[in-house]
Amino acid sequence: MRRTAKARRALTAVAITTGLALTVVGCGGEEDNKSKPGAASSPSTKKDQGSEPQDQAPAADSVLAEVKGSDNITLVINSAVRDTGGFVTVNGKVKNGSGKYWIQALWAGNEQELVSNSASMAGASLVDTAGKKKYLILRDTDGRCLCTRFTGGFKANEEKTFYAQFPAPPAGTTKVDFQIADMPPATIEISEGE
Repeated sequence: MRRTAKARRALTAVAITTGLALTVVGCGGEEDNKSKPGAASSPSTKKDQGSEPQDQAPAADSVLAEVKGSDNITLVINSAVRDTGGFVTVNGKVKNGSGKYWIQALWAGNEQELVSNSASMAGASLVDTAGKKKYLILRDTDGRCLCTRFTGGFKANEEKTFYAQFPAPPAGTTKVDFQIADMPPATIEISEGE
C-alpha cells in the first residue's frame, strides 16, 4: 500500500511539473520575439486571400489620389504607409460606375507567377519616376499576391476596399505613381508608419 501511494504521489508531481513547464514555454515564446529591439516586422501573408489585413481599412476622409478609367471605374487611394519591415501598404477603394457588372480580369497582371490570383490587385505597381525604378506587388512563395482578391467581381455602382503591398522605395523617396492595368497613374505620397 505504501509503495503504491508513494508511486502515485511521484507520478502526480511529475505530471504537474510537466504541465507547468509546457505552460511557461507556450506563453513565453511570442513575447520574447516582440520585445527584441530591431526585430523586423514582415508583410501580411494571410491565407484568406479575399480579405484585408486587420487594422488596414482606409480612412474614409483622406484621399491621396483619385483616377477614373474606362467604363467609369474609379480608383481612390486613401493611404500609402511605409513600414519598418521594408514594405509599403497602399489602401483604397475601387468603384464600378459603369452601370453594369464589371470584372477586372486585366488587373491581375500578365506575369506568369501571378496567374492564379485571378480578379485581384496583383497587377499593381509603384513607379519611382525620379529613381527610375518600378516596384511590383509582393507575393508569397505560392505566387499569391499580398493584396486584395475581388471575389465575384463588381455589381453596378458597387464599391470595394483594397490593399496592396510593395517593397519600399529608398527612405528619401516619398512620391511614387500607383499603376494598374489601363487606369491612369495616380501620384501618391508615402507616409511613415509607426
